[in-house]
Amino acid sequence: MTHHRSADTRQLHREISMRLWLKASCLSALALGVGAVAFGADRPSGYLAPGEFDVTHVIEPAPRKGDPRYETDRKIFKATRALVGTPRWQLATNDAEINARALLRDFSCSVGVVLTPESAPHVANVIARAARDTGAQTSRAKEFYQRNRPYTIDKGRICQAPAELYDEKAHRVSYDYPSGHTTYGWTHALVLAALAPDRAQQILERGRAYGDSRFICGAHNESAVEGGMLSASATMALVATKTTYQADLSAARAELAALRASGPQPQGCETEAALLAQHVMPNLGRDH
Repeated sequence: MTHHRSADTRQLHREISMRLWLKASCLSALALGVGAVAFGADRPSGYLAPGEFDVTHVIEPAPRKGDPRYETDRKIFKATRALVGTPRWQLATNDAEINARALLRDFSCSVGVVLTPESAPHVANVIARAARDTGAQTSRAKEFYQRNRPYTIDKGRICQAPAELYDEKAHRVSYDYPSGHTTYGWTHALVLAALAPDRAQQILERGRAYGDSRFICGAHNESAVEGGMLSASATMALVATKTTYQADLSAARAELAALRASGPQPQGCETEAALLAQHVMPNLGRDH
């Protein structure tokens, strides 16, 4: 009898996991739109098979009341409202735009050439496919942990219209942990660093700052930013083993090398570099 109950439990877990994966895949496609500008309605599929990976067994659980991380998140949200209206706030507002064209633009300075879906379609393709996998995993974790966004816990201005963070189908504010924007930004950083390793330092710094923009914006808790980076990194560790990914990466690498040799240089990179170097994590001493 115990054996049958264990088998039934395992089967139920598999069925629940599959439903979560399918729901997360749909949510990630709706939330991101990566590849939509380059490929229209024919967004490419990811590299992982359904049920092949479950990031909720890898990342730390979302903070809950009573967890020291929960109170730290609150302190960071409150302290970073002091950045409202500053140039770094404006960068966070810029980083809130999430689509293929915007993300390629945001990483152009770090790569050293203007990136667009039209000038780098192979680059856009490999990122889009990888982002389908990383985005699906993060969406799965959001549904699993159901962590509230910081501005629903404490009052404070955010850099996005609240309607952009509202889930119309569920009739509630969308969940916080892990951060989807951070997941997509870090996915871009990991793929681009593999394509242009001589620019890996600049690219990964931009990816980190893209995540920081989410708690500066106030749309996410800082723990959600860390969770988004880990979710993307863990998923990409498996994606990187796939032969189809490696083939797409090779085509994108050749394309990017040619573009860097003759493509236009991005503007405003010195200003961006100064903002990325700014220390934004508040001092959480006893005074806070």
